[in-house]
Amino acid sequence: MDDNHPVSLPIDGTLDLHAFRPADIKFLVPDYLEECRKAGIVHVRIIHGKGTGALRRTVHAILDRLDMVAAYRLAGEDAGSWGATLVTLHPPPSP
Repeated sequence: MDDNHPVSLPIDGTLDLHAFRPADIKFLVPDYLEECRKAGIVHVRIIHGKGTGALRRTVHAILDRLDMVAAYRLAGEDAGSWGATLVTLHPPPSP
């Protein structure tokens, strides 16, 4: 994959971070969440995996800094358990 070309992601409310480099996460997560808001999606699932928890902590630190995030929590057993985070976004401002 060429690092100079953007990757097109479906904006469907689920972001699986397994295919991305950790260095890209700080830009990817906010951009993806903003695109979800624009599409009217306010409930998003971010899959970060279980592993050591480093990626989960990074994702949560990013979410803590974003004004568009109303709330987030670890997913339940049916949605990935502690390998995924469920995010609720504030709806976009009305035009």
